[in-house]
Amino acid sequence: MADPDDSEGSERGARPGETGTHPVETGTRSEHASVSIDSPDLDAVDALVDLWVALASDQRAHDSHILPDENRAVVRDTLARHAVTGGIRVARGDGDIVGFVTFGIQSGAYEQDETRGVVRNVYVEPAYRGAGIGTALMDAAESALRGTGATVLSLEAMAANREAQKFYLERGYEPHRIQFEKPADSGEVAAVDAPAENDTHSKED
Repeated sequence: MADPDDSEGSERGARPGETGTHPVETGTRSEHASVSIDSPDLDAVDALVDLWVALASDQRAHDSHILPDENRAVVRDTLARHAVTGGIRVARGDGDIVGFVTFGIQSGAYEQDETRGVVRNVYVEPAYRGAGIGTALMDAAESALRGTGATVLSLEAMAANREAQKFYLERGYEPHRIQFEKPADSGEVAAVDAPAENDTHSKED
């Protein structure tokens, strides 16, 4: 649903255990299925790594450059840190973890006029989609970020992932920053097409 991200080191998580268990009724997988949202412990990390790899694999179809299996080790460390610091919530259904969201308060070298809470990854297993689980995970992440002092909430989606963008727009998110990319060997831009000079951009806003 959202994109795997490789810049999680500059955030601090929410307070561990500050969000309780929230039931989410589903009717997609079975008529009596019930999914709950809670804060995982370190025993859940291996299962979470598998879900992250599934997320990263899905996002390759939307032109993500992140390699799924090649990043298992670093992602395991990142998810373990989130489990310790409280920067993750999971959805449990039928006794298994079927979705997760990671998040944290952004920190950096520049002082800013807002405290930015960042949702980094959101994923729900295909068999459980369409039942409100992604919404419940987002609700839990946003609530935790507000409780940690966030004054604005942000996230990123691949430009080609229209479904994710629609979901976030419906939740009230609006475009704030646009990232441009081109191949390094694409050649020089013709003079007639040269863009206007601009040296006032910053990655920190």
